[in-house]
Amino acid sequence: MNKKKLLGIIRKGETQNLEFTENAEDVGKSVCSLANTNNGLILVGVSDDRKIIGCTEKDEQKIANIAHTCKPSIYPKIEKVEVNDKNVFVVEVKKSDQLHSYRNVAYKRIGTHDKPLSPEEVIEFAKATGKIKFDEEICERATLKDIDEEKVRLFIKEAKRQRKLDIPEDAPVEDALMRLMLLKDRRPTNAAILLFAEDPQRFFIQSEVKCIRFKGTDVTGPMIDFKVIEGDIIDQLKKAEDFIFEHIPIAAWIEDWKLQRQEKWLYPPKAIREALANALAHRDYESPSKVQVRIFDDRMEFWNPGRLPEGWTVEKLKEEHESKPSNPLIFKAFFWIRYVEEVGTGTNKIIKWCKDWGLPEPEFKFTGTSLVVTFKKPPILEDLEKLGLNERQIKAVDYVVKKRHITNKEYQELNNITKRTATRDLTDLVKKGIFVTVGRGKRELKYVLVLGQNVPKMSQKMSQNKSSNNDSQRP
Repeated sequence: MNKKKLLGIIRKGETQNLEFTENAEDVGKSVCSLANTNNGLILVGVSDDRKIIGCTEKDEQKIANIAHTCKPSIYPKIEKVEVNDKNVFVVEVKKSDQLHSYRNVAYKRIGTHDKPLSPEEVIEFAKATGKIKFDEEICERATLKDIDEEKVRLFIKEAKRQRKLDIPEDAPVEDALMRLMLLKDRRPTNAAILLFAEDPQRFFIQSEVKCIRFKGTDVTGPMIDFKVIEGDIIDQLKKAEDFIFEHIPIAAWIEDWKLQRQEKWLYPPKAIREALANALAHRDYESPSKVQVRIFDDRMEFWNPGRLPEGWTVEKLKEEHESKPSNPLIFKAFFWIRYVEEVGTGTNKIIKWCKDWGLPEPEFKFTGTSLVVTFKKPPILEDLEKLGLNERQIKAVDYVVKKRHITNKEYQELNNITKRTATRDLTDLVKKGIFVTVGRGKRELKYVLVLGQNVPKMSQKMSQNKSSNNDSQRP
């Protein structure tokens, strides 16, 4: 760092990422708090009122020694910058994946202050940042006697079939759980209880799934059906799926030259399973809230109590991202039986499956306490004005009904408008779930009706189907 850049940084004053200190002996708390919170710089030899005090050559070693005394040790980058014959040490601290303490106290950076955390805050902070995983902890009141041996055997059999799990089906339960990393000090972890206990709710009463079918489009409407699903979380997923398929309609039609009736669920079965598996694998099992499935006339919602990974937003879920499971042992168990994948593509696949199914893009929303994933039915044409479409957009929908698709250029010519206005209108139609894009590139990109996807030359009717004849269409 050169003198000019350093002076520019000093002029900005202290921030969440920048600390001034006159003495090298005072860097311990700031090094610790930045490592626990965010990347940042400490300028040693600068006062709080931005005056350059300077420090000695020996201070570089003092800074390194103090950082090393943090538990676990921290190794910042230290650079000397000379300003007006005075030395300033620029200490660069990277955010760590571990929770650090200095002189047996953990700190967190809040604004321009290094706040000491109480023991309770340390535990909560560690959980919030993923440094302590609930499912890896020992279930204090549980023993191996609480594990259902038959559930473990069935799991191993399915995992061998799906992923070639290298554990013998007749292996002793304790050995099998150890190899699955579900024991700690020879005692069941919370994950082991949630997956394989005879009665998981004896230990975690909140580990249930609440399924509700509402009449209409609002939670104030009457409940057509309501079910609380208990048991282990693998069984919960299966029973929640059964509830969903009892309460979502199936489209049936006859196609030319085909003897059998064609059928298709309103929502893609693969996306349903992925949303359920994500909710059960990533939820906060210490929260009193439960996983919820809410089915309305126009949509279906999956409510998952918990947090997003630190620093994430719902927008990141739509992008390429790494896998950061809240409960890695549960997630790994679901991986073995092919309920999830380990590459962080679950939300991306949900989006793709819904769009391929001819549905609007699913909505992801974080309420502050829960992540909500919403599958939406396509809007009917009669509702276009209610969706706030302008005259140009309504004209374009009518055009696509007749012509099957529209391009940006055709939209411009249809409405005698600029490309910028056309792009804005068409983007809005996609966001509202009326159009989806097909093709790539400026010349090949076309907009088609969500309503028209996957239903060419079909006579379609929606019928409620509670029979098991359609199980083959489920994953």
